[in-house]
Amino acid sequence: MHQAADAAYQATNSGALEILARVGFAVSGLLHLLIGVTVLRLASGGGGSADVSGAVAELASQPAGPLLLWSSFAACAALALWQVSDAIFDYGQLPTKDKTLKKLKAAGQAVIYAGLATTLFSFAVGTGSGSDSSSKTSDLTATVLAAPAGVVLLVAVGLGISVGGVIYAVSGIRKSFAKHLVLPSRATPRKAVIALGVTGYVAKGAVLLLTGILVAVAALGSNPEESTGLDGGLKALQDQPYGSYLLAAVGLGLLSYGVFLMVRARLAKM
Repeated sequence: MHQAADAAYQATNSGALEILARVGFAVSGLLHLLIGVTVLRLASGGGGSADVSGAVAELASQPAGPLLLWSSFAACAALALWQVSDAIFDYGQLPTKDKTLKKLKAAGQAVIYAGLATTLFSFAVGTGSGSDSSSKTSDLTATVLAAPAGVVLLVAVGLGISVGGVIYAVSGIRKSFAKHLVLPSRATPRKAVIALGVTGYVAKGAVLLLTGILVAVAALGSNPEESTGLDGGLKALQDQPYGSYLLAAVGLGLLSYGVFLMVRARLAKM
C-alpha cells in the first residue's frame, strides 16, 4: 500500500507533469483574456458569450483550433491532477486546521481545473457549444429546483459562489496571492505582478459574487430564468445605471487576471 502511494506521489510530482501543469495556468489565463475581451465588447454594445464556453468556442474557431483545444485540455487536466496530488499527499507537516484548509482549497482548485478540462474536451470532440449558455444554465436550474430540496441546494450553491467571490476579492486586496509566487527580485516587475494580481482578483471576485447572487435569487424566487450564469449576469449588469462603465471595468479586471495567470504559470510555487 505504501509503495503504491509512493509511486502515485512520484508520478504526480514529476518534472514533466509540473511543466504541463504550469501551462494549465496559462490556458486559464488565456480563457480569462478571451472572456475579458467579450465583456469589453458587450460594454461597447457588441455581442458574444462572456463565459468559459464562449471563450473555448472562440479558441476552437482559430485556424489551429483542434491543436489548441487538445493541448489546452491536456494542460488543464495535468493541473487538476497536480492539485489532487496536493490535496492527498501534501501539507502533512502543518497543524490539523491549516492542513485541512489547504487540502480543501487544493481539492476545490482540482474541481475547477477538471471542469475547464471537461469543457475543452467536449469542444475537442465536437459536442461542446458556446451558444445559448444562459438558457442552458436556466434549464439546469429548473431541473435542480424540481428535485427534492432543490431550493436549499441551489441557495447553498449560490452562497458558496458568492463567498468564493468575497474570498477572491479579499485575497486581492490583502495581496495574499503573493505568497504563492516566486516574485521577481527587481522592484518594477515585482510591483507590476502585484498590481495585476490585485486588480484581477478583485474583478474575479466581483464576477463570482454577482453570479452567486443570481443563483440564490433564482432559487428563492423559484424562477430559473433569473439564473443565467456568468454570461447572463454580466449582460444584466449592462442594464443597470452606468452599466457600460461597470462592464468595462470588469472586462479590464478580467484582462488583468488573465495576464496575471499567465505570469503565474512562470512564477508559481508548485
